[in-house]
Amino acid sequence: MIRATVPSDLPLLQDIERAAGAPFAAIGMTAIAEDDPPSIETLREFADDGRAWVWADAGVPVGYLILAIVDGNAHIEQVSVHPGHAGRRIGRRLIDHAARWALDRALPALTLTTFTDVDWNGPYYQRMGFRYLSADEETPGLRAIRAAEAAHGLDRWPRACMRAEVAGWIAH
Repeated sequence: MIRATVPSDLPLLQDIERAAGAPFAAIGMTAIAEDDPPSIETLREFADDGRAWVWADAGVPVGYLILAIVDGNAHIEQVSVHPGHAGRRIGRRLIDHAARWALDRALPALTLTTFTDVDWNGPYYQRMGFRYLSADEETPGLRAIRAAEAAHGLDRWPRACMRAEVAGWIAH
């Protein structure tokens, strides 16, 4: 079940992020697997702004999504599901929820940045209906996000921006 993130969830979201990152080590992306999750303060900001949701199983978060507003679109900052709950469409349901949230606020699209060559990243989002953006289509805010990611070392592996129109998403 999807619900708004509450303060007591925040440490659990960090645990989910660590667990969800672990499979990156198996594909040679150890730096991603060992990367720190968002801070409690960062997660609290998203929650306080009403842009953080969890998927709870028996009341305990097993997945989460946080959104930013970037250039007038709902930008998925992070969506993670604990590997013990993978394959249950939890990530998809969280993204569906984000699309409805964006539609209610007249935001035209969902955007995200992702690894292009990781099966559970770019190809997964593409199967869901996101499309890769060309460099010319990237908005200033997305370019700034990509620059910050590059400064953090994420460009050691191919990355891209993706977009899905909210109206088309809801029509699925």
